[in-house]
Parts: sequence; structure tokens; C-alpha cells
Amino acid sequence: MKIGLIDYMIDEWHANNYPAWIELACEKLGVAAEIAYVWAEEPAPEGKLSTAQWCAHFSGEACDTLEDVCEKSDVIMILAPSNPEKHLPYAERALKFGKPTYIDKTFAPDAASARRMFELSRKYGAPMFSTSALRYAEELNGFEHVNAVTTTGGGGSLDEYCIHQIEMIVRLMGTEAKSVVCGGSEKHATCLIDFGHGRTAALNYGAGMPFTLDIQRAAGEDSAYLPVKSAFFPTLLEKIIGFYAGSPVPVSEEQTIACMTLREAVLKAAKEPGRRIAV
Repeated sequence: MKIGLIDYMIDEWHANNYPAWIELACEKLGVAAEIAYVWAEEPAPEGKLSTAQWCAHFSGEACDTLEDVCEKSDVIMILAPSNPEKHLPYAERALKFGKPTYIDKTFAPDAASARRMFELSRKYGAPMFSTSALRYAEELNGFEHVNAVTTTGGGGSLDEYCIHQIEMIVRLMGTEAKSVVCGGSEKHATCLIDFGHGRTAALNYGAGMPFTLDIQRAAGEDSAYLPVKSAFFPTLLEKIIGFYAGSPVPVSEEQTIACMTLREAVLKAAKEPGRRIAV
């Protein structure tokens, strides 16, 4: 399979690490796939690899346009992980080719953009999914529809990195979040998410916090504290390559829309501490 890679600026962490994980996933799954065609919107700033240099170092042929990548490729990967506002404009152009497409986290800047991309996916018959790699942390395995969960996590900003905790919360709690109230600030936030019927999740963000989980299966039971230490990114790439090879879409539209809707509410609540925001 020839993978077409689309990015905002190619010399970034995800693009620089995915080729090796793709190779590992192919070996494990017995699938032949490679990044074959590459396009990035922005030229490289000083000290960064240009698209041509990136291709020479990693994989693929630099293309002049996004459409060239989509035309030549069998499957499509849209990255731009730090620029979710670019995903809808890229998807509007790429999904027209009707090819299986993976779009990196954060899927969309808002729920409306997320819904629009799924509409385009259906219109053009282009199977599509998106997720944070944290959904595939082994520590989440064996838990489903739990009563309560507390998460912690860090990263450069709440805006960019809260998706990781939200993906874990939605995987564990489901899609029925009702409201969010936050304390602190966007730099150090504690957000309480109400799922109704006494079910709650807490999202704790601070730039230096590690990813952890504290999971209560049922009301009144003891909780399980789990630092997240598993190799979730290689597992994500296995899911992507399996999807490209014909496996069912691994994350439902309902779950992805729920993540984007909850993220929108969390960011709004963090800007208005103490005010409960409907999801």
C-alpha cells in the first residue's frame, strides 16, 4: 500500500516517528505498506527539514500539491497534530478521492467541523477515523462503562493536550457526558465532568503532569490507580495499518464526535472557572 502523507509542516514529532512505527506494524500484521507520497503546506523554518529533505531522510516522494498525493496514493494520512484547524480544509480536498483516510488528533477544533468531516466521508465513500494514541493505552483494557475515572496529563497547553485525557475518559465512560465545571485556569485546570446517574470523571491538567488513571468500576467499589506507561503509539499505528488493509473502522463516529463535543465544553469551562457548561 502506498500511503499519502499530508501535513502542515512536515518536520514535526508525529511525522518523524510514524515511519518506524509503520514498519513495525507492517511486520506484526504481515502487511506491506510505506509512506510513498508527501505534501506539507508550510515551508520549513530555519533548522527544520524541508519536505524534500524529510523524504530523503525518511520515506516518500515530495509532491507539489495535496491533490497529487491523494491521486497517487492508495490510502491517506492527514497529520498536522498541532493544527486541527487545518483538518477540515485538508479533508475537504482529500476525501473527494474516496480513499481510506486517517486524521490525527486533535481531529477538529470544534464539534461542527468534526460533523462536517464525517458528512464528507459519507458523501465521497471515504472510510475515515481519528483518535488520540492514549485510547490504546494497555492500562485501559478490561474496563468499560465504569462508574468514575480520574485522569491526569500534561503537555504544552490544555488546548492541544486535553484530547488525550478526553479520549481515555470517553473510552471508559461512554458518550453521555452532560456538563463540565472547571477550577483553576487553562494553565492548571481541574475539570469535573458529569455523566449523570452519579457517574463522574475528573480531568486534571498541568504542563508537567504524567498520564495516570484512577478507575472505579462500580459505585462503592475501590478504585484502581494506573500510571500510563504502555507503548500506546505503536498500538495506534497497528490500528491505522489494519484499517488501511481493510479492517473495520476502529473508532466510531459517535465516540469521535463525543470527544470533540466534550473538548469544546472543557475549553469553554476552563475559561470560565466555576461556571457549569453543558456538553
